[in-house]
Amino acid sequence: MSNPTIQLLVLAAIAIFLILRLRNVLGTRDGFEQPQQPEAQQSANRQRFEVIEGRQDGPDADIADHAEAGSPTALALEKMKSIEPSFNVGSFLGGAKSAYEMILMAFERGDLSEVRPFLTDEVAAAFQSVIDDRKARGHTVEAQFLGVRETALSSAEFDDASSEGELTVRFVGEMIAATKDADGNVVEGDPKAPRKQRDIWTFGREMGQDDPNWRLVATG
Repeated sequence: MSNPTIQLLVLAAIAIFLILRLRNVLGTRDGFEQPQQPEAQQSANRQRFEVIEGRQDGPDADIADHAEAGSPTALALEKMKSIEPSFNVGSFLGGAKSAYEMILMAFERGDLSEVRPFLTDEVAAAFQSVIDDRKARGHTVEAQFLGVRETALSSAEFDDASSEGELTVRFVGEMIAATKDADGNVVEGDPKAPRKQRDIWTFGREMGQDDPNWRLVATG
């Protein structure tokens, strides 16, 4: 047998040996590599993952920030959200804060026209009677609103039959207000000294309706 032939046989043997070693190494699965799964099993795993991702465990943080877990207020808020998932307590309180200033200053000025859509008939009538009495006496009010120092949810109620939700809010505002008679004399308040204004107002709305506006249904 010639030398070239022997060399070819040796090289062929070495090549076969290397191929077998590579097959042994590449054919094993070590470390964190996951074994291949049938397509049906992969699809099932994806579905289970989506269910877990979509599920929310634990209390609603928006409710927990404003009501004690398990309290009547928290339960009422849960019912409101079950009918109207987009309802958010924090956003409501922000709107109530703005409405408080608008309604309060409209009352002090003696003109409810701009805020009338946000008042029930009963509340509007009560406000208007005070305004009319003030006018009959010849009194006017000079008022400057300085800001709301506190806005907090006091309680919540929900009527299952009517889907009507009511939220009672505690406000602490600060303003300068003075009532003057026809001659310009101060009969109430102080035109220079600020005072705190504390109110408890209840807003109501039928949940799940297209109209997003809450209306003032009671004052205290």
